[in-house]
Amino acid sequence: MLDIREDKEGSVFKVRVQPRASRNELAGVFEGALRVRLTAPPVEGAANEACRTFLAERLGVPRSRVEVISGHTGRNKLVRVSNVNREQVLKLLSKENG
Repeated sequence: MLDIREDKEGSVFKVRVQPRASRNELAGVFEGALRVRLTAPPVEGAANEACRTFLAERLGVPRSRVEVISGHTGRNKLVRVSNVNREQVLKLLSKENG
């Protein structure tokens, strides 16, 4: 189960990124973190920006509302999506199969 925390700004959850994948896609949940495969390489913030763009598209929000708040240089990240509640983030997972 995805571990999602709501705060006054929105929802915060863990993301585990796999850079240099064959395509951008969700890869399920592992140890409370959303697994995301991205085609971007892990250099100069490219994977972070690709992660923000991918999650924004999946959630239907502007990219400016998706922020990597920790884990900028690693695979494990903490992401905040402003003005989005827990239920909206969980819908992200339901789109995984559709």
